[in-house]
Amino acid sequence: MKEILAFVRMNKTNATKRALLNAKAAGFIAMKVEGRGKLVTDRESLTGLKNDLMAKGQFDDIDDMQEVETLVEGFLDDSRMFARRMFQVVCEDDEVEKIVKAIIDVNKTSYKMGDGKIFVLPLEDAVRVRTGETGSAAL
Repeated sequence: MKEILAFVRMNKTNATKRALLNAKAAGFIAMKVEGRGKLVTDRESLTGLKNDLMAKGQFDDIDDMQEVETLVEGFLDDSRMFARRMFQVVCEDDEVEKIVKAIIDVNKTSYKMGDGKIFVLPLEDAVRVRTGETGSAAL
């Protein structure tokens, strides 16, 4: 058995839930978490992303554009944590590839960073509380 931990963008939560259901995941848990990935040091990429975010923003009701720019920069450098959705899935070894592919397919974007991370961990055992079943039968 394996445990899959997937950290994805918040706006991909529903798509990820649907993908897991379509992949026939036996069940999963989703929770809101905060964190951040590897610091991006490529100034050119950061400048391009900053410009994209500033252009896409709806800032009509904000007087201080410098404040907005500071917030956007905070998301792109190492000073802010990012809200993410963590999905926890337990499955049989032979289901891992299908489930991981389903998660990747709905979360991969054209951005060069921030699409998420997936970790696959070994799982020693599982126990169904109601019946006492163990191992695969508990899934």
